Amino acid sequence: MEIEKEYVSSSNIEAVGYDDDSETLRIWFLNGSIYDYSGVGLLEYQSLRDAASVGSYLHRNIKGQYSYQKVG
Repeated sequence: MEIEKEYVSSSNIEAVGYDDDSETLRIWFLNGSIYDYSGVGLLEYQSLRDAASVGSYLHRNIKGQYSYQKVG
């Protein structure tokens, strides 16, 4: 699955991306790891991408709420 990167300003996250068909959120971390979160709605993705603090939003609203797997 090819997911386009949208670069964000964050001390921990390089970029985020989203696949509509599978409702998959992909997070590229600055340390090189990549994670996919499943079942994430488009509005949740847009809120993460546009958050004042992407890392804080991820921690508060995504982690622990959606299943994930390390893909890179």
